[in-house]
Amino acid sequence: MEQAKYSVGLDIGTTKIVAIIGQENEYGKIEILGMGKSKSLGVHRGVVNNITQTIESIQIAVEQAELDAGLKIGSVVVGIAGQHIRSLQHSDYITRADAEEVINDNDLDKLCNQVYKLVMLPGEEIIHVLPQEYRVDGQAEIKHPMGMYGGRLEANFHVVVGQVSSIKNIGRCIKSAGLQMGNITLEPLASADAVLSQEEKEAGVALIDIGGGTTDLAIFKDGIIRHTAVIPFGGNVITEDIKEGCSIIEKQAELLKIKFGSAWPGENKDNEIVSIPGLRGREPKEITLKNLAKIIHARVVEIIEQVYVEIKNYGHEEQKKKLIAGIVLTGGGSQLKHLKQLVEYITGMDTRIGYPNEHLAGDTDDDIASPVYATAIGLLMKSIETEHKKTQPEQIIEDTEPEKVVAGEEATQKADVRFGQRKSIFDKWSEKLKEFLDNAE
Repeated sequence: MEQAKYSVGLDIGTTKIVAIIGQENEYGKIEILGMGKSKSLGVHRGVVNNITQTIESIQIAVEQAELDAGLKIGSVVVGIAGQHIRSLQHSDYITRADAEEVINDNDLDKLCNQVYKLVMLPGEEIIHVLPQEYRVDGQAEIKHPMGMYGGRLEANFHVVVGQVSSIKNIGRCIKSAGLQMGNITLEPLASADAVLSQEEKEAGVALIDIGGGTTDLAIFKDGIIRHTAVIPFGGNVITEDIKEGCSIIEKQAELLKIKFGSAWPGENKDNEIVSIPGLRGREPKEITLKNLAKIIHARVVEIIEQVYVEIKNYGHEEQKKKLIAGIVLTGGGSQLKHLKQLVEYITGMDTRIGYPNEHLAGDTDDDIASPVYATAIGLLMKSIETEHKKTQPEQIIEDTEPEKVVAGEEATQKADVRFGQRKSIFDKWSEKLKEFLDNAE
């Protein structure tokens, strides 16, 4: 099988590293060819803090995936998250030389590149510049200004910012593991691709991805990303609380959380007890499930309330910004018993658990179609999308007639075709980042 026929998503998480190899079938669904998973060592709250251990963990996951698929991995699409990620809203404009000329992709690129020149805090770099609405000569709420006429082109942008050192460390780990970085994507956006429908994005939805080290939030409205945030708490702090509260080791705390844990203390009776073997011949410990649920409940409420503050900061209370589709929970932490009910109780918003099975082929293993792998599948989808762009024939652009100003409907059609050919700003940023990482070496 040729390299171009399959794609790879690599999720470098706090608790696990997952490599998924897949390809698109004739029905546009994703066939999983192989998967590898390893315990993530050297990553803390989504940020690489031990390069050597992270490289080893990546290599184990990649080798497993290669064995499973019987293929060799070359290039990967990798996710970026962590508590260093922050986002801000920014407005900018350009003045065009000739208002009687059609607005084209060069104008949009010029406007976006202007945003990249924003002065950030020391050690920070712009990761994403995501256009929201455009305005042409004061006319607002324009989604696609291509093909319109005007002298002043303005836009609102959602700008995602991260630490240069964290971005470079991910690049170094990928390179040292013997892989090429095909692209880099913000993890909440990858998870959103995997579990959200277009209808939900249009209606307004908040995606909450509860991972091991961080909880990621992405808010969509009118089909556009409106807000992103990373809360530096996840499933690991719940495990830590159980460990401390019950005086047991971490491995036992994790098993207790998965097997008997619940986010709602009310449903456990006082006489429900679980016995945990003592260390080295010591007496076994007896823990009531009610106490266990109370420990979990306290920490989960704290995480959900922090996320809800971010949702309210976006302006969910306002009618114009109402999130009709409510909340979608995904990630490993979303599998906690009664979490859905607790989130609905705290926020008053409709909630569902997001499974990444909508885009997968029918015969996919149920284990893979789990919220645990939502980010990895989203990254694989991004990788397939990148491959499509690379393999699209170039002659589409070459065969196009020389640009001429045409009136009315024809101009709009022409602009739509060119809009389809335009490379996304994010891809351009990825290329810049790759150059930056190569130079850093």
